[in-house]
Amino acid sequence: ELGPNDKRVIISLRATGEGHISSIVFRTGILDKNGNFILEPVGKMLEEAQHIERHIYDKKSFTSKLQEMDFHSIVPPELILDKLGDTFTYGELRKSIEEVRGGLHLAADKESLISQIVWLASSHYELQFSLDTNLSERVIFPVSINEKNGIEDARFVKFTDDNGEIIYYATYTAYNGNTILPKLLCTKDFYHFSSLPVHGEIAQNKGMALFPRKINGKYAMLCRLDGFNNYIAFSDTINIWREAKLLQQPKFPWEIIQIGTCGSPIETEKGWLVLTHGVGPMREYSIGASLLDLDNPEIEIGRLKRPILTPNEEEREGYVPNVVYSCGSMIHNENLILPYAMSDYASTYATMNLNELLDELQKSKT
Repeated sequence: ELGPNDKRVIISLRATGEGHISSIVFRTGILDKNGNFILEPVGKMLEEAQHIERHIYDKKSFTSKLQEMDFHSIVPPELILDKLGDTFTYGELRKSIEEVRGGLHLAADKESLISQIVWLASSHYELQFSLDTNLSERVIFPVSINEKNGIEDARFVKFTDDNGEIIYYATYTAYNGNTILPKLLCTKDFYHFSSLPVHGEIAQNKGMALFPRKINGKYAMLCRLDGFNNYIAFSDTINIWREAKLLQQPKFPWEIIQIGTCGSPIETEKGWLVLTHGVGPMREYSIGASLLDLDNPEIEIGRLKRPILTPNEEEREGYVPNVVYSCGSMIHNENLILPYAMSDYASTYATMNLNELLDELQKSKT
């Protein structure tokens, strides 16, 4: 049973198996009033979800994604999509593709490229876990073709919609061995999950992190377009992002090579608390903190000159050495709770006083 000021939590973890293929697993536990994490027993079995291909596609968003992939330079999308309605099924799409293939007699190189339409369609799917499973037994394995080499860096956030509805979203990266595809996972109960690709300018790189609510009527996202800097984007639709603005560039020695997000921003009375990872000399990954304006998060209020977490002697050795990395954190009883990975071989967590951190951020006004 939960005691006074205790909180039940879910932690998502990246599990890396044979062939360096990553999946998503979960652990549950209780944070007590002092910030101690009590891990609940892990189930003895593993549960693979039932895979449900998404049957209905929206022509407008599907066409938009094909344009981003520069598909029109190979075969005009209209040849395939004009025969379909505003919405269409996976079977209808496959039939139209086969008709176009048969009529054009494409060369081998063009044939492999036209297959990207099927690749895109297969990236929409749903998963259903059995209701009699423990959460720690549920594993989200790579399912579609675009995920065959792993699903990485899931950044879960508890999102509260304008009507009060709560949905858990996770941005993540699908990898097929050659190309990455930024994707969005969503669930209300951690039994049923939907996965769909992210469209638009920001869907070119890793590092997306969704704000936990809309800002001025729009969804907001932190992202990294160029592999070096943090950007911010706004959208009316949660998986379509047309434009992004530069927000943060490497500024201090510990982040001089690149800067990226460590999960979704956290709302506080003083502003949006953003944890970032920075890559410095010797490719050491550290975790820092910055503060954004609540009403206009395009404004950075402050950023700490030094990281709040760096790899210690025990954390430097591992699968990917010299790295501490996180995909999310939370506030509990005026403390920041920061789960993080140690050189990609194990996970632990750190705690720090929230008010002290916010005070330091306000003193560091940029």
